Amino acid sequence: MTTSSPSPRVSVVIPAYEEGDDIAPVLSRIFESVTMPVEVIVVVDSLDDSTLPILADLERAEPRLRHVVNPHGRGPANAIRFGVDQAKAAVAVVTMADGCDDPRQIDELTRLVERGVVVAAASRYAPGGQQVGGPLLKASLSRLAGRSLYTLARIGTRDATNSFKAYDTEFVRSVGIHSTHGFEIGLELTAKAKRLRLPIAEIPTIWLDRQAGMSNFKLAQWIPHYLRWWAFAFGPPLTQQDLKARLS
Repeated sequence: MTTSSPSPRVSVVIPAYEEGDDIAPVLSRIFESVTMPVEVIVVVDSLDDSTLPILADLERAEPRLRHVVNPHGRGPANAIRFGVDQAKAAVAVVTMADGCDDPRQIDELTRLVERGVVVAAASRYAPGGQQVGGPLLKASLSRLAGRSLYTLARIGTRDATNSFKAYDTEFVRSVGIHSTHGFEIGLELTAKAKRLRLPIAEIPTIWLDRQAGMSNFKLAQWIPHYLRWWAFAFGPPLTQQDLKARLS
């Protein structure tokens, strides 16, 4: 007689692009670190992505892991949108395939959402947080955006641009994801929660620049899209109906 795995308490969504073998240690750390029932969804853009053969091998030994192929078009925003659509749990945590995020914090972020916040951010700029490595310009712009949103827009986190966040899955599905380009999706959902006057919280995190492979972050291409959602966060309160009409 076989027993089914418990329903996941958290769905971890990972957009991956040509990660190859580098994805394996990242996934291993996640499964070692998360103590609650979990599913890990790795989203790739195409069937010829070098990450797929590695995932196929890992899935044979790890039933909590599955991959999906994003049908919405290339890019991390589309991959995350499709991954959240596939999530089975009430909480979805987005983390990167590069190993920069601390998987030991997935449990804590999940519990914050279970307590009632709709966005729980892992913050590099909260007291006790830190960013180790990475391009100086990118870090400076991110810190400036986070400080201005926290101080002036009172957005509820000092690190609105960080992608490592937990979300109430139904919140994400109800407001939708309008980003189609880069990693600005984390800022988009945080800005939407702020405009809807829904609770946002943060915990400090230590972000480590990736140790293997190359980053797919394209700062120059994505700055205009970040600026759109940065400005959006400063607007007056909206209802769900207002939000949908505004962004339709």
